[in-house]
Formats: sequence, structure tokens, C-alpha cells
Amino acid sequence: MTEQLDMNRIPQHIAIIMDGNGRWANERGKERSFGHQAGVDTVHKITSECTRLGVKYLTLYTFSTENWNRPAEEVSALMGLILTSLEEEIFMKNNVRFRMIGDRKRLPDVVLEKIEELEEHTAKNDRMTAVIALSYSSRWEITEAVKKIVAEVRDQTDLPTPSKWLETIKTGGIFPQDITEETICEHLETNFMPDPDLLIRTGGELRISNYLLWQIAYSELYFCDTYWPDFDEAELHKAIADYQGRQRRFGKTEAQVEAEEVKSDSK
Repeated sequence: MTEQLDMNRIPQHIAIIMDGNGRWANERGKERSFGHQAGVDTVHKITSECTRLGVKYLTLYTFSTENWNRPAEEVSALMGLILTSLEEEIFMKNNVRFRMIGDRKRLPDVVLEKIEELEEHTAKNDRMTAVIALSYSSRWEITEAVKKIVAEVRDQTDLPTPSKWLETIKTGGIFPQDITEETICEHLETNFMPDPDLLIRTGGELRISNYLLWQIAYSELYFCDTYWPDFDEAELHKAIADYQGRQRRFGKTEAQVEAEEVKSDSK
């Protein structure tokens, strides 16, 4: 399948909703935790393959803010699994940087310590950045971004003189009319990476589940019935091949995009 891929058009950023672990386990007469453990093995395989293909960012939806509402024993098991699966050797061997996005305040101290240690130790790795969305939801992220922006906004009625305006600039304050899309992006958890080119959801569900809602405005979406534990390298290649068969227009017409491609090829 790799031979069918255009290696010059590999998505720079792939985001994945890893769905189907529990159902995969139930169909085999096992506990849901058995499916989550199998899902960790898939994470390792897909991370390695994305690194090999030249993907620069891989973001995995690991645990949502809504998942805190699951039975306590399942949440505890998931936190323990996350802790044991964060193996530094895997990231160092593949020259992969590790990052986390999400609400760190809700994580158990031992999990947070492990995450921050791994972020620090892999900070100089530059072949790919692997990101886990943990205790994350897009509505939470956007709400937090708004709070940060509001804290920086200055009331113009309190700035009657030019000297006050200058003081505001020096202290980094902003005015409401200066808030742009870029301002919002800078205050999101994902401010260190580009938006996803391709969003994959496994497990047969056809929804986004509160994941990167701002960032996927122009991402290509790919849904498959394969449960996450069964999502292997060949399945990843199929998703990328499907992505490469699409024309990304970003609001333009097909003719405009084709004309730009011809112009680019002629240079």
C-alpha cells in the first residue's frame, strides 16, 4: 500500500479519534480494559508508521473531559494505563517529541508528573511531534482561550491619555478591535502546531465528539468502521490514500485550485 502513496503529499498533521476499544473487547467477551490495552499497542504502531512516512504532527484523542463521567473503576484503569504506556524509549528511539493538550489540573499528580517529565526529556526531538489530547474537549479549550483573552483586554475608558495607551502596549494589553482569528489561535492549547490536514475516526461512528472543533475547519475527514485495536499500518495508508485523492479548495473553486496548481508546476 505504501507504493500507492504520493510521498510528496503526506499530510503534515494527522489527528485521530481512537474509537472502538470497548466494543472490540466486548465482542471478544473481555473487559473494556482489555480493549484499551490493545489500543495502546496500536498507538505505538501508528506513531512509528507516521514517523516513517514523514508526518510532522500526530494528535491522538486519548481521554475527553466528558470521559471523567465514566465509571470510577474505568477512569482509574485508564489513568493507570496512560501512566504505564508513556515509555520514553519509544519517543527517543524514533526522535519524536511528546506534548499534551488538555486540562492538566484534573489529572492525578503521578500522571501529570510523568507527562511533564516526558515533555521535558523529548523537547529537542524533531522528527515528529506526538500529541495526546488528555482531559481535553474543544469547548473547554475555547472557553479557556476566551478567559485568557479577556484577562488581557484593556478597557479604553480607562486610557484617556496617550501615555496610558503606551503603557498598555508595553504591558501587552490588547483592545477588543484587535482580536483576530490569529489572536484566538495563539491562546488555544494547539498554538504550537498547524491545524490538522486529515482527521481520522475509527470505530464506525460519524461524529467529531468535541475534538479540535476550531482547528478542523478545513481538515479532510475520514471515517472507517475498523475498531482502533485493529487499525494497523495498512488502514492508515488507506486513509492517507483517500486524503490524497481529494482536492483541498479552502473556499476556492475547483478551477481556481487547478489554475494555481498549473502555475506552481510551471515554475
